[in-house]
Amino acid sequence: MKVIEVKNVIRTYKTGEIEVRALRGVDLEIEKGEFTAIAGPSGSGKSTLLNIVGGLDTPTEGEVSLGGKLINTMSGSELSSFRRDHVGFIFQSYNLIPVLTVEENIEFVMLLQGVDKATRKKKVAEILEEVGLSGSEERLPSQLSGGQQQRVAVARAIVSTPDIILADEPTANLDSKTGSALLDMMRKLNETKGVTFVFSTHDKMIMERAKRLVRLKDGMIDSDERR
Repeated sequence: MKVIEVKNVIRTYKTGEIEVRALRGVDLEIEKGEFTAIAGPSGSGKSTLLNIVGGLDTPTEGEVSLGGKLINTMSGSELSSFRRDHVGFIFQSYNLIPVLTVEENIEFVMLLQGVDKATRKKKVAEILEEVGLSGSEERLPSQLSGGQQQRVAVARAIVSTPDIILADEPTANLDSKTGSALLDMMRKLNETKGVTFVFSTHDKMIMERAKRLVRLKDGMIDSDERR
């Protein structure tokens, strides 16, 4: 089953008279349950592609479908609601809300979705067990290490069971040992729960663990390898 379908996507940015074409006609399909890395050097278009897939950016030309729904034509409020229910995001800077506890950060999306308190509490406890942070519910992000904060970010992304998790350079701010442990955890979640992951990265550790490696070069797909 296709989760993502990108058809002939072009993304052009204009700065005054200068025009930069970040993506030059990209076609890509992601199946449910994939563990895919989109790799390439800086400026290759990988983060732009991830942002377009997640509805954080809009293509200049082309179509993007997520779960069979065309997202590039949605209005702002429609897209915001769709992202909330169908896409989980993991960023390199964690993006946790500093004044909220671990539990409050993780349950935040479910709160927006109107999930009742008992269900939220149960799901938070289950996901904290999965990511190895049981007992950390009341701690603030500032009381956690970088690796622990990123585990909370992973928990927050998957707790509401979205169609896909998009991870933009999730290991960039972590040392290699912590990054490796985090990736092993995500790979396990992929294999045991069927969570679909798409990474934007130039980290070799992610590329080595990916079941599919899509390489971008100058805004175009240079290679697409399944392992």
